[in-house]
Amino acid sequence: MPSGETLTEERRSKRDRLKASGGLAYPYGFPGRVPLASVRSELATQPPGSELAGVSRRVAGRVQTIRQHGKTAFVPLRDQSGELQLFLRVDDLGEKGYQTALDTLDPGDLVGAEGVPVVTRRGEPSIRATSVVLLAKALRPPPEKWHGLQDPEARLRQRYVDLLSSPEVVRTFEGRSALVAEMRRYLSAQGFQEVETPVLGRVASGGLAHPFVTHYRFLEEDFRLRVALELPLKRLLVGGMERVFEIGKVFRNEDLDADHSPEFTMMELYWAYADYTDVRKLVEGLTQDLAKAAAPFLPKEEAEARVRDFTPPYPTVDYVEALEKESGISGIVELPRERLVELARAAGAKVPESMSHGGALDKLFGHYVESRLVHPTFVLDYPLETTPLAKRHRSKPGRVERFELFYRGMELGNAYSELNDPDDQEERFRAQLPPPAAGGGEGEESYAYDEDFVEALRYGMPPAGGLGMGVDRLAMAFLGRPSIKDVILFPPTRSLKSSGPTPAPGAGAS
Repeated sequence: MPSGETLTEERRSKRDRLKASGGLAYPYGFPGRVPLASVRSELATQPPGSELAGVSRRVAGRVQTIRQHGKTAFVPLRDQSGELQLFLRVDDLGEKGYQTALDTLDPGDLVGAEGVPVVTRRGEPSIRATSVVLLAKALRPPPEKWHGLQDPEARLRQRYVDLLSSPEVVRTFEGRSALVAEMRRYLSAQGFQEVETPVLGRVASGGLAHPFVTHYRFLEEDFRLRVALELPLKRLLVGGMERVFEIGKVFRNEDLDADHSPEFTMMELYWAYADYTDVRKLVEGLTQDLAKAAAPFLPKEEAEARVRDFTPPYPTVDYVEALEKESGISGIVELPRERLVELARAAGAKVPESMSHGGALDKLFGHYVESRLVHPTFVLDYPLETTPLAKRHRSKPGRVERFELFYRGMELGNAYSELNDPDDQEERFRAQLPPPAAGGGEGEESYAYDEDFVEALRYGMPPAGGLGMGVDRLAMAFLGRPSIKDVILFPPTRSLKSSGPTPAPGAGAS
């Protein structure tokens, strides 16, 4: 059984022979091609053994296999739209053209062909090729028998190989694109304007997260990659823009697990003159439409279940009532911070010594309540200590007007009636900062203090509702994927221990 390197050398020799004979192994383009699925569609009503007389089509795709039977050969191709067979014959290509194709092509190569759409006697839609051209010689063989990469880390590190050998993975990312497109369409129809805000800033606030830090050489200052989109967008409300949203990357220098990635995509929106009740209705409409957008990318029964799940109205639960009920601890919000930290550690949470009162409450809520929230559910009215950027609740002392949407134990969205009192905002920012001795000022225990944002509020920000939703988690929820790595094209991975070349994915394939 030849090794991966031996197979690569054999393929390189084929390429070099083609070049020596005056052929091109990597031509500049192949204009006029049509998707393979469109040819299949044209042939859908044709009987076996028939052709579209007088019709010629140009197609291109990746070679799956090559099966030769004397003076004919069958070469299934795949492009993003699907598969179609090339039907090669000496009668159509001539002896030299036919043999050159067989001597040159390997599974994994990209080829173009022109010919007549036909249905073979066995009923297979095909192109009976009158010309075949190599478009890119694949020096690495594909994964064995096109079963895809089996090593989970290799699938992530070499996502391009995973995609070319796994149509279901391609389908997942087509579904993700459809969800993002629907999100943009829905928000635009509701009068929201899409904007872009800076990725780098002096302060990374708006989230409980450790930032990535880089250095701005021209300004001779350290800058931070954003951990949220929130504060720049709310500055736009101060400036008079009333409905804004952004879909963009945010960065949190934290763990990578099934639900979290240090680099991920957020959608945040801010709506002047609205509150969290208005935003809740918006979320129900948006998620209902997202379920419908995901349906074409799911098996029929799963698609129907998802649409049923996301049919409003969604039930609501009170944060404090749910936590006290599931933990069995009355008055849990009033417990001292030190006691909450003990309880969170006893529940198995990783809790630093400096964790805030609100942070410890959230750890306990995650342990006792979140996994029980299976159907789409709004959790309402969080304790004040958990949320320094939300308005105090108008009728529940010690709470803020905030909700989170949960589905199958995972948080999908977070919304507030936004705090717009500059003095209250400054006081809450300062109150939740850890003391300098604790390392202070930014990280997963506190929101970094953004002095310029407080100054912006002093110019007057209208009352507003705000919403943040993790796009990756939405893709997981609506497309039924178990890990965030399944819906990020190039998730972070550990570096290879070896400094040598990456082994060929098809090494050992015969």
